[in-house]
Amino acid sequence: MPPTEAHPARPGADTRARPDADTHAGTDARPGAGIHADTGARGGADTHADTGARPGADPAADDTLDLHLPADFLARIAAGEQPPSGPADSGDLLDELAAWAPADTPAGRFRLEPVRLDRDLPLVARWMNDPAVAAFWELEGPDSVTADHIRAQLDGDGRSVPCLGVLDGTPMSYFEIYRADLDPLARHYPARPHDTGIHLLVGGVADRGRGLGTTLLRAVADLILDHRPRCTRVLAEPDLHNTPSVAAFLGAGFRLSAEVDLPGKRAALMVRDRALRHLL
Repeated sequence: MPPTEAHPARPGADTRARPDADTHAGTDARPGAGIHADTGARGGADTHADTGARPGADPAADDTLDLHLPADFLARIAAGEQPPSGPADSGDLLDELAAWAPADTPAGRFRLEPVRLDRDLPLVARWMNDPAVAAFWELEGPDSVTADHIRAQLDGDGRSVPCLGVLDGTPMSYFEIYRADLDPLARHYPARPHDTGIHLLVGGVADRGRGLGTTLLRAVADLILDHRPRCTRVLAEPDLHNTPSVAAFLGAGFRLSAEVDLPGKRAALMVRDRALRHLL
């Protein structure tokens, strides 16, 4: 992602209306994602340490840094922009994400695990303070800054769920899975019920630039489509000029649907369609 992307606004705002979805996993996208560096030896089990090189990742695709800029979303919310109105969903807005089965990927066994602040805050806050990540997520500072951002989602109605991406037992990335149709983003494109967005950052420096972002993007999009039967599309919106990011999405089976003017950027609206998931 270009190092010049600006991000107004800050955590603590109600993330229930999350506008821009942009996966940041090897790509550079906007809303709070950034591939963030923090390394160290990768340990195995569910330890929250950040690590080193990842086997099996496709070396071709992403050299990118950030995938999302939550600041953009928060700015819209702070400006009073509300999510579109519509019939309320019954039950869990993201179909019991905590119970989703893991996925086997070329890089290893991957699962999404909802964040627990008491356990995960030091790790996620460390990632957020990496300069490469902070440039896009704008959540650098004391742990309380990251805590406020995450707590706003945890205390919401479940339309945005912060998660750790755990690969072969090791937490190595951060995701926000959110209902794009219930987010301010829906005012900027023809939203469909149950559209689901992704924000992502990869935590370890050694996990970047190896195609791992593309692998994770495909895995998470597949998890969403597998566990959300009413969802027909997974969305992201990286900066249009972030060629590596857009390429990573394309490599993960997304297509460029449109160019969209969002606050602070012109975005490439990337879409992964259920109907095309086995073709792309």
